[in-house]
Amino acid sequence: MWMSDTAQKLLHESVGNVVLIKLRGGKELRGTLKSFDQHLNLVIEDAEEVLPESTRKLGTVVIRGENVLLISPATG
Repeated sequence: MWMSDTAQKLLHESVGNVVLIKLRGGKELRGTLKSFDQHLNLVIEDAEEVLPESTRKLGTVVIRGENVLLISPATG
């Protein structure tokens, strides 16, 4: 899977910012995007799993690109 130039530009602009990531299996994570590669592998700092009534702190995580469904700027 290769990213379009537009997707790569948008992700590059999001480095250092908090993003919301939806994963296969229904999990959602929120944290600071530190880096990514052409396969959409992500490094997230201060990550937390977003649960229905709370959050669970995870720290720094690496996410394989094949598990990523959506990346969005975090709000709230």
